[in-house]
Amino acid sequence: MTASAADQPLIPQPPSTVTALRQAVAQIAPAALPAFTRELDQAADQARLGSDLAPLRRFTAHWAVYVQIQRQPRLAMRFRELESVVATGEADQVREAAAQLGRMLDDARGALSRTSGE
Repeated sequence: MTASAADQPLIPQPPSTVTALRQAVAQIAPAALPAFTRELDQAADQARLGSDLAPLRRFTAHWAVYVQIQRQPRLAMRFRELESVVATGEADQVREAAAQLGRMLDDARGALSRTSGE
């Protein structure tokens, strides 16, 4: 039995470099490119001002997780549904949706750690 197209990642997970992540975002979520660029500029400015690469590491870690989720159509759709509940739901719904989002983010980080050998 083969998995449906919705179960297959749109692209392989790219390396966690600015260039590779930018290309992935352009391919799977082009509407997010302005946010990617804005956040990259902010991280670069913070890194320069603080003489510290931590802001750039946080930036690439964040966007690697974003790509990990967005490259999987069903997962990305569920993530957006949960974000909508968090934005508009009742308190109990918001708590449950936020917990599910947290688990999804943890799972994405875990998948990235396994693939990078960390």
